[in-house]
Amino acid sequence: MEPPLSIDHARLEGIIAFLQAAEKLKDTLRSGITAQGRAESTAEHSWRLCLMAMLFDRELGEIDRLKLLKLCIVHDLGEAISGDVPATQQVAGDGRALQERADLVTLCAPLPRDLGEEIVALSDEYSAAGSPEAILAKGFDKLETMLQHLIGKNAPDFDYRFNLGYGVKHTARHPLLSALRRLVDRETQERVATMPAQGG
Repeated sequence: MEPPLSIDHARLEGIIAFLQAAEKLKDTLRSGITAQGRAESTAEHSWRLCLMAMLFDRELGEIDRLKLLKLCIVHDLGEAISGDVPATQQVAGDGRALQERADLVTLCAPLPRDLGEEIVALSDEYSAAGSPEAILAKGFDKLETMLQHLIGKNAPDFDYRFNLGYGVKHTARHPLLSALRRLVDRETQERVATMPAQGG
């Protein structure tokens, strides 16, 4: 017979408080549009990113699957506070990454120290994209965004050419990512070919 589980109620309360704060991610909207024509939330993007990581399990090789899923889950958590910056408006060195990290630290404040430190460390690992798992998580993130652009019920003037240059350096760092990129680029090029000519 197993010994009775020792429950730390203060720990549970901290986790619940964090979960309630993280719920804001459900209402944090992104620029991506769903197939039905509404703005997607960051939580929805993160869910499909995790689904991608799960579905390509056979192709992942010697990768820590649990760490990969954790990276996918936490990669945009900080956006629950300050929101998302659309991919088309992101500029290197704009301070966005520092703001998102500070927001994540704030969001994690109710958590027990070990959990808060784990989440922030995972987010830092994702941002640095140095580990094999972080390379995959970041590449999948770019591909999920591109796939959403392709399936979304976008405005008539949506420029699908954006996909062709988006996240190229991240999707070139693993053979699986490169193979997926080729498929997504092919579909993007087909979509671009149907775009109306630009007026002169």
